[in-house]
Amino acid sequence: MKSARTLNAQRRIESTVGYTFLAPSLIALFLFLIAPIFLIIWLSFHEWNLLGPITFVGFDNYEWLFSNSTLWRSLGITILFVALVIPIQTCLGLLVAFAMRRNLPGTVWLRVLILMPWVSAPLAVGVIWRWILGYSDGILNQLLGQRIDWLNDPSLALPAVATVAVWQSVGYVALFFYAGLEAIDPQVYDAAMLDGAGPIRTLWSVTLPLLRPTMFFVLATGVISSFQVFDIAYALTPNGGPRGTTDVIAGRIYYEAFEKFSVGHASVMALILMLILVLITVGQQQYFARRTSYAN
Repeated sequence: MKSARTLNAQRRIESTVGYTFLAPSLIALFLFLIAPIFLIIWLSFHEWNLLGPITFVGFDNYEWLFSNSTLWRSLGITILFVALVIPIQTCLGLLVAFAMRRNLPGTVWLRVLILMPWVSAPLAVGVIWRWILGYSDGILNQLLGQRIDWLNDPSLALPAVATVAVWQSVGYVALFFYAGLEAIDPQVYDAAMLDGAGPIRTLWSVTLPLLRPTMFFVLATGVISSFQVFDIAYALTPNGGPRGTTDVIAGRIYYEAFEKFSVGHASVMALILMLILVLITVGQQQYFARRTSYAN
């Protein structure tokens, strides 16, 4: 039998080897995730125009934040955008996942088509849809036989951006719902049928409860990405859109930092956005943790 000293030495070697393999990932995690957070916190107490010296201003940026209505207006627009996108893309993603699971003719092509928007660059998607939704020569208006100013009408701009965002992300949502449906044991459905459960009852009492882990992941990532939307909104409706109706918070952070050259103000906004996303994600995790069932 090996002595205790030999076992301890072997464990140290294994730990060293393990941490050596983890080192590149840990370094990348620190450089691209942890370090930027501390940098933003530090910049939030300073003023910098990207060219001149960095000046310490204390809590002035925070005082500006709470006395300025710009952030809160952008935050309200972003919340409205999330409220438009998340329910629609979740329901459509689930429906598409059911269609994919039925293996009907053309299902393979359906999978390819719904994933193409997701893997496309958001800025490129925005440019294409800006052409589709054009007022005078847009394809959509030509098909409808009307001239509707989708992107310059204050009442239509945000729903138009939300529609494009749903179109791009529904394939991503469907992919994970499809994986979740495939993971459910068919015997569970057999038991439900023996108990006399119909399709609606089976969906409500069997499928949806067993999809809660997937639902949590889809909602958490969807909310985070929707709160951080910028590329599509910028490509479709630059400079905040008509009357600022698409001035989402990520765009406002960009404008403060790279157009107004106020990095301190942008850093405070970024911290507020990060705090909101952390609170929402933790709240979702607590909600689903008490209601999650796992299929064996």
